[in-house]
Amino acid sequence: MDAVEEIKQRLSIEDVVGEYVELKRAGRNWKGLSPFANEKSPSFMVSPEKQIWHDFSSGKGGNMFSFVMEMEGLDFKGALELLARKAGIDLEQYRTSGNSQRGKEKERLYEVMLEATRYYYGQLRQPQNKSAYDYVHQKRRFSDQTLLEWRIGYSPESGDALVKHLKGKGFTPQEIKAAGLATDRYRGRLRDMFRGRIMIPLADQHGRVIGFTARLLRDDPNAPKYINTPQTPLYDKSNHVFGFHLAKEAIRKSGFVVIAEGNLDVISSHQAGIRQVVATAGTALTERQLKTLSRFTGDIRLSFDADNAGVNATERAIPLASKINVGLSVITIPSGKDPDELIKQDPAIWRDVITKPQYALDWLIAKYQKQLDISTAQGKKKFSDIVMKTVNMLQDSVEKEHYIAALTQIIGVSQDALRTKLERPASLRKLKNANKHQSEVDRAHVVYIERQNIFLSMLLRYPEFIAKARPLDSYMLPQKKAKDFFELLVHRDVQSEKLTAELAEYKTELLTFYEDETKKGPTSDSAEMIINQLKAFLIVAYAKKVLPEITNQYLSENDEQKRGKLREKNTYFNQLLSKYDKR
Repeated sequence: MDAVEEIKQRLSIEDVVGEYVELKRAGRNWKGLSPFANEKSPSFMVSPEKQIWHDFSSGKGGNMFSFVMEMEGLDFKGALELLARKAGIDLEQYRTSGNSQRGKEKERLYEVMLEATRYYYGQLRQPQNKSAYDYVHQKRRFSDQTLLEWRIGYSPESGDALVKHLKGKGFTPQEIKAAGLATDRYRGRLRDMFRGRIMIPLADQHGRVIGFTARLLRDDPNAPKYINTPQTPLYDKSNHVFGFHLAKEAIRKSGFVVIAEGNLDVISSHQAGIRQVVATAGTALTERQLKTLSRFTGDIRLSFDADNAGVNATERAIPLASKINVGLSVITIPSGKDPDELIKQDPAIWRDVITKPQYALDWLIAKYQKQLDISTAQGKKKFSDIVMKTVNMLQDSVEKEHYIAALTQIIGVSQDALRTKLERPASLRKLKNANKHQSEVDRAHVVYIERQNIFLSMLLRYPEFIAKARPLDSYMLPQKKAKDFFELLVHRDVQSEKLTAELAEYKTELLTFYEDETKKGPTSDSAEMIINQLKAFLIVAYAKKVLPEITNQYLSENDEQKRGKLREKNTYFNQLLSKYDKR
């Protein structure tokens, strides 16, 4: 039994759904109000017998995994992990030994991060750290409830206070360092990464702590005000959305999300009851972060500072939003204050401001209209250079046409002139990218075939190793004649008189290839190692090629029996990757 079936046996779909939707019995089924739409009459149905759900208002439906994916904004792996925890199932028992070990190591990092969070939170309440508590409680005006909800803490000035605490809890120096909590750059001694700072935990979508943002408490012009956890197996700033685990429900209900520039802006907004607000690490918004948010809403509103960094970030985000088909707009605070300052003044103003966004590209055009003198030829050129670069990256042709027409009115030039500027670099870039992609594909295929031929020629020269060719199978080779020849090799049936003309010619090519390419190569002692390396390469190349195809088939297949077979294939090739992909 695999993990999916084990979870289905331990959890009932009505219990899983019931944590998100208030359900009432309706004969053999359950019903409730749709979590995806505002409705007065229940159109959301759950069938315990079939273990499925269907929402008639939105047309969505599926099993408990797809429901959790919808509600939590997770992929299948994330939903599997969440439901496994609910069911009390250890997924490690279903993984290969390599994956199991990595999984255990990762769980230890989650544990050390949780213990560090508890330690920092406790330090904030210590009498000797009163200045830290006063800062968050009086200057930032965070309530005790907010401090608890966000688990805000303080890192003492002492150089190794946390390290000593974590060692006392049984964590190794390697684990502490791997979690990004300590460094050994100072004379080889393990010292705390964060000292004398307000500690704001960074959590993943499930609320598990994966890192910290640390704000310097004392004034020190030689030290950065904010530092973050470095990249670790848990924390990747290009993936992380701060506050998302606490904002998800508000985003779903309001239908939009606000991305603020600072973590403290987010905390202030949540404390004021405006909870559909998140932040990224600085203004560097990534496609993966937008995709994470797009699972909950297609209406994304930026609240960045109106400085160069904010403008540049908005420029970069517009084509990303267009690519994944979400609406991107900009919130402008008239006073020029940041959200935290505005909330302290009056939360109602902030609540009103976020409901009046301006579409991002319109905002960008208006911004550059004010900065540049578009009455001059040079100003028109610079304005069109900047704006058309962004217009060129829009995915929708109708939207492109709209902005071409709008820009002709703004700078008083013909649409043909703008289209010429739009099309020339686009066509050159498209050709360049196409050539680059094709050359990469061609090179990879040449290498694939070359290693296939070396592998087969080695087996011809050293037949004693043929039995060790498995689990490589003939279907994993890129050429038909190689597949056929490999089958004959395995069955020790490659005598020339038994081969077709094509395979006999191929055998001669392989023998010649071996003589030309490897006569100065391996001895019998090293041949086995080289054969194993080539075998691993061919297995990994095929597995990486076929796994996306299996995933696509699985997602589009409705027959449960066929889906089960696809799951088995997926597991098999993932196990091969875990065993043979050592890069």
